[in-house]
Amino acid sequence: MKTTAVRLYGANDLRIETFELPEITDDEILMRVVTDSQCASTYKAVKQGTAHKRVPPDIAEHPVIIGHEMCGEIVKVGKNVTGWKEGQRAVIQPALKLESGYDPGYSYRYIGGCSTYVVVPKIVLDRGCLVHYEGDGFFEGSLVESLGCVLRGYKGLYHTDYETYTRYDGAKKGGKIAILGGAGPMGIGTAELAPGYGNASLAVVTDVNAERLAYAAKKCSPEAAAKRGTKLVYVNTSDMSDLEAELIKMSDGGFDDVFVMVPIPALFTMAERICREDGCINFFAGPAVHHIDGAINLYRIHYDGIHVVGTAGSIPEDTVDTIKLLENKTVNGGALVSHILGLRAVPETIFAMERPSGLKKVCYPSLDLPLVALEDFEKLGETDPMYAELHRLVLKHDGLWNAEAERYLLAHAPKLEN
Repeated sequence: MKTTAVRLYGANDLRIETFELPEITDDEILMRVVTDSQCASTYKAVKQGTAHKRVPPDIAEHPVIIGHEMCGEIVKVGKNVTGWKEGQRAVIQPALKLESGYDPGYSYRYIGGCSTYVVVPKIVLDRGCLVHYEGDGFFEGSLVESLGCVLRGYKGLYHTDYETYTRYDGAKKGGKIAILGGAGPMGIGTAELAPGYGNASLAVVTDVNAERLAYAAKKCSPEAAAKRGTKLVYVNTSDMSDLEAELIKMSDGGFDDVFVMVPIPALFTMAERICREDGCINFFAGPAVHHIDGAINLYRIHYDGIHVVGTAGSIPEDTVDTIKLLENKTVNGGALVSHILGLRAVPETIFAMERPSGLKKVCYPSLDLPLVALEDFEKLGETDPMYAELHRLVLKHDGLWNAEAERYLLAHAPKLEN
């Protein structure tokens, strides 16, 4: 079986190549990749090459396929593999938790999302990291990893009933959530989960960029959140003279849970100051450096019961739970999608992450498409009927990418030629 894939040969060395996959063994699965969402973690691996902890040292001789947010369809099943059959949809949970640190999309020669076909190895199956998916759209399957990380963030929160000194996990039910620096993809994912999973009465998303905030509000709208019982507010903090006081006033005394979405020490310090008693802070952002100091009031840690957690990545349990949220329509994955692209556009899309723009960019490896923003469909549709129809289908679904538009795209877009 031939596949076409984006392979990493060294730092900043990405190549699009067509090559033969090995025949699957009795303990493996052949999968057709339908979608792969592009992630900043891939950018870090590409920039660092073998200096990255998940990238093997021999990629110059044995390149790896990039892309770890993949969703696809089973094509062939090894005779020793149980629980799977041809035609089923599946999502890869890339965090194998191996001592080596190696994971699909960073470390393997024959499995990665930026590929038309992949071989799912025995280790992925043994770890329970190939997960059944029955959602309407493949693209939402590719967002499971991102949303699963956010879900893990919510699961990491905890509170205490001080009448009984009973601890319980999760966001405070009916509580107030602040999402600091939250106008990016993961922040919007956090806001999207605030009503249906976080059970928040109030969710406040802050950022310093008015355009990013306006875009976020279009994707994850206050109107949609209100229908699910949460007041969602987007706040441009660059306009505030006394930010902490304004946020405390807005929350009527402080927030029960605070997510810090960018690795800025001052935001971490502020998170504690805007917490009410028994407040929980999740320092969700992943710093690019190994040593970063942040101040916090230890008096409040002790006497007000403020607590701090940090979560990173997700586990197979989160993948299963996230899939249920998507399948049950508790969460709309379309809120996270800003662009679509084909396989040949992957390298430029990855390198452009040096200056983040938009939200999640979903690759369709079987298609030959440039990187296109959903907002550009209307203009492109003036000369291309395909984009005109995609624009209509996106408008039909409140401006969000959706399964109906995806099905049309897969049927009508130019196919990748090997």
